[in-house]
Amino acid sequence: MSLPQDPPRSFFPFGNPFRMISPKGTKLSPQLLTVLRAFEETLEERLKKLIPKSKDEVVSLSWMISAMQALCESHNDIKTLMTDLELPVTDWNEKWVDVYLDISVKLLDVCNAFSSELSRLNKGQLLLQCTLHHLGSSSPDQLFRACSSLDSWRQHFSSKNPRIEKCGSILDDLVESSDMPKVKKSAKGTVLMQAIYGVKALTVFVCSVFATAFSGSTKNLMDMNVADHYSWAPAFKVLQNLINENIRVKFSSGRFTVLNELEAVDLSVRELYPIIQGGVVHTIETESHTKTVEKLGRETENFSEGLDLLAKEVDGFFQVVLSGRDALLANLRSVILGPDHILGVKSDAQVVN
Repeated sequence: MSLPQDPPRSFFPFGNPFRMISPKGTKLSPQLLTVLRAFEETLEERLKKLIPKSKDEVVSLSWMISAMQALCESHNDIKTLMTDLELPVTDWNEKWVDVYLDISVKLLDVCNAFSSELSRLNKGQLLLQCTLHHLGSSSPDQLFRACSSLDSWRQHFSSKNPRIEKCGSILDDLVESSDMPKVKKSAKGTVLMQAIYGVKALTVFVCSVFATAFSGSTKNLMDMNVADHYSWAPAFKVLQNLINENIRVKFSSGRFTVLNELEAVDLSVRELYPIIQGGVVHTIETESHTKTVEKLGRETENFSEGLDLLAKEVDGFFQVVLSGRDALLANLRSVILGPDHILGVKSDAQVVN
């Protein structure tokens, strides 16, 4: 039965928070232009690498792993850019700090939701392992247990993860917090804000695809409209349109998931279930039974390995965001409290006084 489709989501119902950071009144030196162009060229190359070469890559765990790696690299590039710009936290506008901290905490929430779903998917794999174990015997009792395990697996994957269900509202909040403050009389600030603009666009896009894949619904799928004058905009639009279009087509055909590896497992389960249902495998079906069991084993192993690798990448992104947030907070504390304060501990001289 086909799933009801959500209408295309208007990404910016109250205006475009990803609108261009206006550099009016702020001229960039040749050196700063070189730094910004290098950053945007790197971002453009990452976007191009994420464009699937075939429909089979939409949405595969290998693509999701690459997308999460791109996020980690891009967010690390922001840290490097701040160092290259020699823009210490003392020169940051207070609004920049507020926006950065707000965005980072929302990204941590999203990462936690994704990790929760990956853990849930991995637990479902245990049910398939039990099924494969029971199928090692052709006794009616073992076949009955295998059938019971498959029933449990199907119920498990048809259930919803409450944390993923909340991702939509978190992403909405993330979009609302993405309206970066205008940069005035700060060439370095203009470069930083324009670089963050690009990384935020990539981040929201990837997170919306992940939330859509994990939720089994297009309600979290977002369509961003980025300005054409950015060098990376064409690559971004090709990537977004291709991924989003293919996801919508898959769901419109009645599929319960757009995860290729999960769909492959489900197809094997559907093939196997009628064969073992009732705890009896007829002799004429033995060969088909064996091939289907072997196929399920391969698909299960492939899915399990992909989940493990993706979980590591999601954790890696969580650590990148957390370390950046912690570094900024530490710098703010040192500015407010002075160099003698480390994590709120006073120096010996201050204690004596």
